[in-house]
Amino acid sequence: MSMLTSSSGASAVLPVEYGEIVTKPVEALSVAYLTGTKVLTNSNSYEIPILASDVTAGAIAEGAEITPSDAAFNPLRVVPAKFGGLTIISRELADDSNPSAADQVGRSIARQIANSVDNSLFNALSAPNPAGFASLSGISTVGAPVAYTNLDPFEEAVSKSEAAGGRITHWVTGAATALEIAKLKDASGSNRGLLNPDLAVEGRRTILGRPVVVSPYVPADVVYGISKDDFLVVTREDTRLDVDHSAYFSSDRVGVRGTMRVAFAMPVPAAHVRITNAAS
Repeated sequence: MSMLTSSSGASAVLPVEYGEIVTKPVEALSVAYLTGTKVLTNSNSYEIPILASDVTAGAIAEGAEITPSDAAFNPLRVVPAKFGGLTIISRELADDSNPSAADQVGRSIARQIANSVDNSLFNALSAPNPAGFASLSGISTVGAPVAYTNLDPFEEAVSKSEAAGGRITHWVTGAATALEIAKLKDASGSNRGLLNPDLAVEGRRTILGRPVVVSPYVPADVVYGISKDDFLVVTREDTRLDVDHSAYFSSDRVGVRGTMRVAFAMPVPAAHVRITNAAS
């Protein structure tokens, strides 16, 4: 159905605030929400306490006093950035009571926002975009050969993440790199793929038991190993879908704007790994 047509003659105004129409599709479409842990906040910023030093503990004699000590914390403060999308629709569509009309408008805006969120996550973009993996200081790195011949770089990535206290749960890469790895065979002269299929999801491949997620926003020849527990997607609770009847008054159209505030936090940078081909 076109954004400028309506299939119903009923009269029901699209709600001024309909944030769920934006929030749910973004979370379903964005790689950030698939691979990270969502955290909600109603504040302008979100502060994460990072343990800098542990409480002192050790063996003591029976009946002896235990010397108290304090744990030290370094706060990590993130400020959710505003992502927004705008579409123009006819008044007939805005007045359509058919739920699919409102859903289509919301999903159109949500796709724009989801793409922008993932672009920020995997590329070093300037402000006001939030900082993502591409600009993460302290992320673990692994070098891969120009052409993959085995899964050794991924084994090394898992080891580096574990050494930092992480646990890689997803691999994220571009389509070309995913295809290159998928073509690896389990033996010379064999037609059987080296990667394991995820039997729970049709068509999904896994590397060392972790699902491979494809994103067009990951640079060529780069694979990210992400530890879900150490990747927070901080989301403000004020996601909105706003309707304005005045801006396009002369053409009898209505502006529909969706806004959502998102930031990324990686409290333990080394828990995540960036694998880069030597050719890059």
